This record gives sequence, structure tokens and C-alpha cells, in this order.
Amino acid sequence: MPLPIKFARSFFANAALCAALTAANIAQGDEQMIEDFSGAPATRWAFISDQVMGGVSTGQVTLRQEDGQTVLHLTGSVSTANHGGFIQARLKLPARLPEFAQGLELKVKGNGQTYYIHARTGGTILPWNFYQAPFDAAPEWATLRIPFQRFEAQGMLLRDTLAPDAIKSVAIVAFGRDHNADISVASIGFY
Repeated sequence: MPLPIKFARSFFANAALCAALTAANIAQGDEQMIEDFSGAPATRWAFISDQVMGGVSTGQVTLRQEDGQTVLHLTGSVSTANHGGFIQARLKLPARLPEFAQGLELKVKGNGQTYYIHARTGGTILPWNFYQAPFDAAPEWATLRIPFQRFEAQGMLLRDTLAPDAIKSVAIVAFGRDHNADISVASIGFY
């Protein structure tokens, strides 16, 4: 049954207005949530270490309550022995990000060390292909904005720039050097 013209015009006008407002909110820097650890976050996150390729790093991802909120906690020992050097907590995105997204926003705290956020796309076929950006995790909670321009392609045959609407997963990663990892994440969004 065809929609009445008045309803159809109203529907499409409202849809266009909603899309414009969403774009305006993101353009103004309003964060849009990807993960706030509500519901059943354990079903959405995976722990991966260099042991999948013969490395010896160890670690774990736990979910714990802090100040009434569930947070992700990645801990472990990162070792570069045996060509290893990483532990990570990875989230497959439930939906693609809009192409006009400018970056990721993280609420994190840690042990004062440098960590990385990795993004994978349909073009990151090999395990050692990803886009990464470093960030420091201070001992107190901080909200960090990481523009997509800061993500660098790692591996061959990848586009030079990360396209936001191509991202399939993101990961919080302790990477590249021998150290003890201890980082907590309260939320991940985009702006």
C-alpha cells in the first residue's frame, strides 16, 4: 500500500533532519558512544596475545566495577622474546562508523605508559596488518581524543589513511616492548 504523499514527505523530511542533526552534533565534536560496557560486554570483547604466533606474552582482560560502572581492565606481561610483543583486547564493531567521523574518544587510566589503539578494516587481511595510534594512559581517569589522521598503517598494501567507515574492529593494545601492562577503559566513542 503506497504511503500518503503528506506522510511520505513528512517521513523523508524528518529523516533528513535527523541525519543533518547527527552530522552537526558530530561536526561540533559531540561524542557518539561505541562501547560503554553496559549489558553483556564479555560477549563483545576478545583477548588476543602474541602466543597465536609463537610469542610468550601473557595477560588477561577482566571486567570490573569501578565507581558503579563496568570497566575493561587489560593486564599482563608483554615480552618481545620469540618474535612476540603484544597483548590486546579487541572489539568487533556492531556497525560501521559514519564516513564523516573525525576520530575516537577513549576514557582510560593506566600505569603511566604508552599504549596503542588499533583499527582493522576489510583491507587488513593479514594478522600483522592494522592501523595504530599511540596514547598515554595516566594513573587518573582521562578522556582522550585521537584523530584518525594520527593512525598509521602497519603492513604492506594498506591505504595510507584510515577511512572511518571502513573500520570493522578496534583494540586496546600493549605493544612493541618488554613491559608490564595495566590499563583500564571506561568508554570508547567517536566524534
